[in-house]
Amino acid sequence: MKTKTTIILCIAVACSMLCGSLVMADQKGEELAAKAALKWLALVDEGKYSESWEEAAQLFKGAVTREQWGASLSSVRKPLGKLVSRTLKAKTYATSLPGAPDGEYVVIQYTTSFENKKAAVETVTPMLDKDGKWRVSGYYIK
Repeated sequence: MKTKTTIILCIAVACSMLCGSLVMADQKGEELAAKAALKWLALVDEGKYSESWEEAAQLFKGAVTREQWGASLSSVRKPLGKLVSRTLKAKTYATSLPGAPDGEYVVIQYTTSFENKKAAVETVTPMLDKDGKWRVSGYYIK
């Protein structure tokens, strides 16, 4: 009986360690994704739309050409004026998103203020790209 209890206890400890390491992996992924998102947003904020496309995930590049991205972003961002502030609102790790292949994603929302729009919400979705780096796969501003 004592051996059976010991085995069950060992299994419980192993399971809790595994779950803990998975949570830590998600948190580490979220941190790396958030850093990648801010680095990418800095390019967008500076009007470096071509460079932001270049730094985006392969999924992103496959969905929109550099020229389409530049024209689209220019028509949306330029009227807003310069960035005033950006504050993290939420970030959520996911392995499945609508309309996207399964993978590792972090959906990040920022409460953002621009010169000509005081209250906006930016949604940036970095993904773990095929090269093992977190890169932006989606951007939406409302």
